[in-house]
Amino acid sequence: MGASNIIPLFVVIPLAGAFLISLLGKKIKGLADIIGVISGLSLCVLSFYAVRLYNIHGVLTYSVGAWMPPIGIGMIIDGLSAFMLVTVNLVAFCVVVYSLNYMEKYTAKGKFYTLFFLMLSGMNGVIITGDMFNLFVFLEIAAVASYALVAFGTEKHELEAAFKYAVMGTMGSLFVLLGIAFLYGYTSTLNMADMGAVISRKGTGNIVLMVIILFLMGFGLKAALVPFHAWLPDAHPSAPAPISAMLSGVLIKALGVYALCRIFYNVIGVSPLISSILMFMGTLSMVVAGLLAIGQWDYKRLLAYSSISQIGYIILGVGLGTPLGILGGLFHLFNHSIFKSLLFLNSGAVEYTTGTRDLQQMGGLAHKMPVTGATGLIGSMSIAGIPPFSGFWSKLIIIIAAVEAQKFAYAFWAALISILTLAMYVKVLKYAFLGNLAEKWKQIKEVPIFMKLSMSTLAIICMVGGVLLFANINDVFLNRASENLLQGRKYAVMVFKGIRQ
Repeated sequence: MGASNIIPLFVVIPLAGAFLISLLGKKIKGLADIIGVISGLSLCVLSFYAVRLYNIHGVLTYSVGAWMPPIGIGMIIDGLSAFMLVTVNLVAFCVVVYSLNYMEKYTAKGKFYTLFFLMLSGMNGVIITGDMFNLFVFLEIAAVASYALVAFGTEKHELEAAFKYAVMGTMGSLFVLLGIAFLYGYTSTLNMADMGAVISRKGTGNIVLMVIILFLMGFGLKAALVPFHAWLPDAHPSAPAPISAMLSGVLIKALGVYALCRIFYNVIGVSPLISSILMFMGTLSMVVAGLLAIGQWDYKRLLAYSSISQIGYIILGVGLGTPLGILGGLFHLFNHSIFKSLLFLNSGAVEYTTGTRDLQQMGGLAHKMPVTGATGLIGSMSIAGIPPFSGFWSKLIIIIAAVEAQKFAYAFWAALISILTLAMYVKVLKYAFLGNLAEKWKQIKEVPIFMKLSMSTLAIICMVGGVLLFANINDVFLNRASENLLQGRKYAVMVFKGIRQ
C-alpha cells in the first residue's frame, strides 16, 4: 500500500537532518537553523497526515527490506502511534522555532540540533516500531542523545546531572533488555503483534510475571514514576530550556508511558494485578511529587517535580483500564505535553532575560515581559485544571472515570493534588510575574520574536485544547488512540490484517 511509505520518513527525516547539520552546519552560517526548521515542520505536517491516512486506510504497516513480519522488521501506524506522533512532533517543531533565538548564547548550535534530531528520531522510532528489539534500539538512541543534551552547557552541575541521568537511564535500559530477552525466550519471536498472539495461546506464566516486574522498573525509570524518579529533578533543570521542554513534554512519555501502554495492553495483556499496580504507582507519583514541588524555589526544579506529579495522572487514567479512564489518560498526556513544554519555555525565557531561576529574586516581570507573563498564566491555569483550559477537561475525565470505576480514594487524591497544583502555580505567578518590578530588572526587555512565537502557539493550543473533546476531531484523534489500547491483544489481528493487504 502506497500510504505506508510515509512510515519510515519519521525516522529518516530527523536522521538526515542530524547528518546534514553535523556535516554542513559550521560551513554555511544559518544553515543549521534552516535545516532544523524544515525538518521539524516536515515531521509535524507528516504526523497530521499520518492521522488522516490511518482514518482512511486503517492500520498502516511497512516491512523493512524484503522480509515480511513477523520474521522481518515491521513499522506500524495505528491510532495510538498516530496520536503519539502528532504529540511528539508538534512539540518538537515549537521547540525548534524557540531554539532559533534561545540557542544563540551557546557556541555549538549545530551540535545541539544534531543531538536534538537524533533524540527525535529515537522517539519516533519507539512509536512506530512493531518489533520489540528495535523498540529497545530506538529507545537507546533517544536516551543517549538526551544524556548529552542534559550536559550541553558543560557546567559542573550539568555534567553531574547528566552522569546521574545516564547511570539511572542505563539501569532502566538494562531492565528493559532483560525483559525483552525473557519474552523472546518464552515466545520465540520479537515481533510485538506475534508476541501478543503467542502469549494469548500459551497464557501468562511465571516468566511473563517476571517480565512485567522488569518492564515496570525499566519503563518506570524512563517515565520517572515514583519511586524511580530520582534522576529527573536534577536532569531537567540542568538542560537548556528547549531540551527541558522536550524531556518533560514528550521524551518521558514516548520512552516511558507509551512503551508501558503498548506492551501491557497490546502485547502482554492487562490483568487486574497490572491495573492495580499502575493505579497505585500513578497516585503515588501524583502525591509525592506534588508535595515535593510545592516547596521548590528553583523555577525549573519546581516544574520538574510537577512533571512527575502530572505523569501520575496519566498512569492513573490508563491504569483504570476503562474506556473513560484511558481516554482521560491519553488526553492528559497530550495536554501535559503542550502546557509543560510551554511552562519550561517560559522558564527559559525568564532565565534568558534575567540570568536566574530563583523565584525569590524575581517579581513583576510581566510588566517588562508581557508575552512571557501572559503565556505563563495560561500554562499555569491549564496545568492546575482551571476551566476552560485544556488541563481541566482531562483531569475531570480521569476523576469521573475513577468514580465510575468505584475507585473513590484515587478520585479523592486526583482532586486534592489538582488543588495543590493550583497552589504551586499561583506561587510561581506571584513571585515571578506579578507584584512590583524589582529595581535590578528595570532594564530587561521581552525575549526575541521566535521565542514569543513558540510560547504563543502552545498557549493557544492550551486555550482551545478542550475543543478536542467536543469537536469531530476527537473521533479521528483521541478516540482512535484509546480504542487501540482497549482492543488489547486483538492488536495482533489488526497488524497482520494490515500486513496482508
